[in-house]
Amino acid sequence: MKILKRLVGTGVGASLVGGAVLFAQSGSTAAKPRMADDVFKNIQVLKGLTVDDFMGAMGLFSAALNVCCGDCHVGAGGSDPKWADDTPPRKKIARRMVTIMNNINKEQFGGRQVITCWTCHRGSTPPATTPSIDNIYSDPVSIPPDVLPAATASLGALPADQVLDKFIQALGGADNLAKLTSYTATGKSLRFDEVKADTVELYAKAPNMLATTIHEREGDLSRVSNGKNAWVMLPLTVLGEWELTDGASQGARLDAQMAFPGNIKQLFTNWKSSFPITLNGRDVYVVQGGTPSGLLATFYFDKQTGLLNRLVHYYPSAVGRVPTQIDYSDYRPVAGVMLPFKWTYGWVSGREEYEMTEYTPNVPVDDSKFNEPVQRAK
Repeated sequence: MKILKRLVGTGVGASLVGGAVLFAQSGSTAAKPRMADDVFKNIQVLKGLTVDDFMGAMGLFSAALNVCCGDCHVGAGGSDPKWADDTPPRKKIARRMVTIMNNINKEQFGGRQVITCWTCHRGSTPPATTPSIDNIYSDPVSIPPDVLPAATASLGALPADQVLDKFIQALGGADNLAKLTSYTATGKSLRFDEVKADTVELYAKAPNMLATTIHEREGDLSRVSNGKNAWVMLPLTVLGEWELTDGASQGARLDAQMAFPGNIKQLFTNWKSSFPITLNGRDVYVVQGGTPSGLLATFYFDKQTGLLNRLVHYYPSAVGRVPTQIDYSDYRPVAGVMLPFKWTYGWVSGREEYEMTEYTPNVPVDDSKFNEPVQRAK
């Protein structure tokens, strides 16, 4: 499958309308965010979006149609891209399809975002119109809905607070979690479709500050969240770096809060348990929470170990929810707390596999590590 490489970083239903106190202050209010109309040229349909919302929409186009930047933009991936050029017919088709999609949602669903690009395309540029015999008689591929249904104990689910309590104990207990206030880590990262790993460094400071940098050959890839602001920086993209806003910023903040998960029960006020499933051969409990502003997060906890195997969080965009998925493994004790030495970070711009070689706990970490990232000199 093609992946829209180096393009983008990272509405909740009626069952997830509760608030989340720890997310109330996320995102910057000091300055107006950059708007896509002011940064890019020749925007005709996706107007009035912030830069990160616009980039998220581009990523969803790529995922839904299984295309990359160069399929719609002249010179994308080279040294002289012509992003505003309207020569490729797919750009004009995309504008028309977005207009059709918006009209369907407005006229048939009262303006709710029910139909998206993914609804029909499902990873194929031409939408399939006829079911194949192989699909009819092979094992079905399950694609769960974003907003999961609630489940009760009679259906195999544990109450969400019991699952979260088990997670805290599996990590080492509340006391040990409270004693871990900072750490640094080093290791390596392998990007999707690459054969050579790059070095990575990580800085974390309780309760919600996290900075991860991969030193790639073309430049640095960084994700930074300082509890109020968050940024993504990529070495090869239409933009070198941009600030995250709204749901994308909340998603980055959630990633940082999960670096110190002792307060996980306070992250959302509307936790619910859904149906347990089997994930990568492991039986897991599934719990979900969300915020009124649109962040939606689903957690998959191993039934046997109690540890977190997967986190998927979404934020709304003009063309659908933008997902980020983190798969955790190889937990080992660090200062009495079980931390993952391996994880995979998947987003609509690609996927990175991380393998840490060393954690250094409770060391001084200057707040400057969590400032807006700056690309290293070429």
